[in-house]
Amino acid sequence: MASFSSIQPAAAQPPSATATSTRTSHLLPHHPDQLSLPSPPPPPSHRRLRRRPHCIRAIDAAQPYDYEAYLFNRFSQSSKLKIAVVGFGNFGQFLAKAFIRQGHTVFAHSRSNYHAVAQSLGAAFFPDPHDLCEQHPDVILICTSVISTESVLRSLPLQRLRRNTLFVDVLSVKEFPKNIFLQVLPHHFDVLCTHPMFGPESGKVTWQNLPFVFDKVRIGNEESRVNRVETFLDIFKKEGCTMVEMSCAEHDRYAAGSQFITHTMGRILEKLQLESTPINTKGYETLLNLVENTASDSFDLYYGLFMYNKNAMEQLERLDLAFEALKTELFGHLHEALRKQLFGKSEEGGHRRPMLAKLPKNGTPLLPPQSEAVANKNN
Repeated sequence: MASFSSIQPAAAQPPSATATSTRTSHLLPHHPDQLSLPSPPPPPSHRRLRRRPHCIRAIDAAQPYDYEAYLFNRFSQSSKLKIAVVGFGNFGQFLAKAFIRQGHTVFAHSRSNYHAVAQSLGAAFFPDPHDLCEQHPDVILICTSVISTESVLRSLPLQRLRRNTLFVDVLSVKEFPKNIFLQVLPHHFDVLCTHPMFGPESGKVTWQNLPFVFDKVRIGNEESRVNRVETFLDIFKKEGCTMVEMSCAEHDRYAAGSQFITHTMGRILEKLQLESTPINTKGYETLLNLVENTASDSFDLYYGLFMYNKNAMEQLERLDLAFEALKTELFGHLHEALRKQLFGKSEEGGHRRPMLAKLPKNGTPLLPPQSEAVANKNN
């Protein structure tokens, strides 16, 4: 009898089914104890092929882990700010929409409950300032009225903030909030004074080419703190604003002769209750738009422009003098017309028509010094 080792199939070439059955019947034709040999392996075409791990052969194939995308997302998140808007009224909501649109995280706090409004915009509302500060925002943006700025700032639990938090204001006057920030805030907080020279009405369509004034009052030297300020300013750059860097004192001097006068004239025209007519001229339409833009702002805003800008009183006096001079010129023309009717041409050329006097430039004292006035009186 042949040994079983002689009937094992070759390792390299497995035997066919016919060869196996012939060999078996030849070796064991009449064996009393019929042996049961293992079934032969299936033909190669029916064998289960060994699975190979998937390998990517195309550059644009979906990657199970895209490290480049991971780094990009991580960089994008690092360039986004957590901005706490303190004073979530009309103007605060107006700015928050732009912050959220650019991917920044917005926290909101206000005396009134704006929870539903904040949720609709994609912001988180915190009625308690302690809860707000515990979120450790990168930026605290003061959007309150001018007259309530100091009390709101002193009510914030500064000890719950990170030591290098950036404080920003968007008030219409600049010297006042700058001084309050420097008095109340510890030296390790950064201070940026800004003024968007537009509002919800004038900027409701676009911010393109609208001025944005800023003054880097106190910014730390660390690279992260410098980058944070630039990231915040980039929000307005990306919206198309014209970025104007100037000191707070220079801003207030310009604003008194432009913004305060504009709001004053708008308030005066509002008292006249102007109405649109079927024959509106372009100039009249401009006046109606002026009333609409200024009357929609709170009176606290206008009062703050007057109360907290030392240049505003001078502008009121100049406006009063200009109005009186205009009335003098107007009544002077009327007086001349009446004299002509009464006396005919007998006084023609003998009477000088009154003209509107030019007011001194901004910054020039409207009244002479007291010592000079006393000297003239004595003479």
